[in-house]
Amino acid sequence: MSRLSRQKGIILEFPDNGHKKVNSFRSNKGISERLLQKLLENSRNCGLEGIIPFAVEKIDVAEWVRLKCQFGCCQYGTNWCCPPASPDLEKTNAVLKEYSLALLLIGSRQCKNFYLSNARRRAEQVRSWKEVVGIERKLFLEGYDKAISLVSGACALCRKCTYPEACRFPRERRPPIEAFSIDLIGTLKNLGIATPVAQQTIDTFRYYAIILLQ
Repeated sequence: MSRLSRQKGIILEFPDNGHKKVNSFRSNKGISERLLQKLLENSRNCGLEGIIPFAVEKIDVAEWVRLKCQFGCCQYGTNWCCPPASPDLEKTNAVLKEYSLALLLIGSRQCKNFYLSNARRRAEQVRSWKEVVGIERKLFLEGYDKAISLVSGACALCRKCTYPEACRFPRERRPPIEAFSIDLIGTLKNLGIATPVAQQTIDTFRYYAIILLQ
């Protein structure tokens, strides 16, 4: 059977989903352990090791983070996902006030390519980037319409960004955590997570992404 609804004189027909689960938006339901485990199991192929829900108030933001982007990073002014194209501190604070729950994604990979500008490093970065955005999409389909990703590292979807010309991948691009003025180390300390620094090329490099959830 179908359900009918009348709005402003127009009859709308809604298909009968039977016993199919319907995911409604804006339910402020938090997130279940079952869903977290499902997302993690489907993402292990890119090195993802953990997904931790946490309160957005644990996120540290600071002006100095953006300053380090401007002075010390070659991506500044050359990338659609980095400053000055990304939101400034005032905008970031305004956005964070609209959220209460976030997810921390933790992954790892070998860092021998970390300081190299080569195709292999870019391929690894794009794979992890797309995996995070893929999780964001899965969360949307679960009813989390506000979900938005803050990824690890500058955008590598193109070998050379088109900035300031039109972006080739506007739907896929997301700002790195630091480009959103977030002090990642401070945020991890607030969550009680140790942050060892990979110092040798044989070390394992740990990376993080954040999904603002609801």
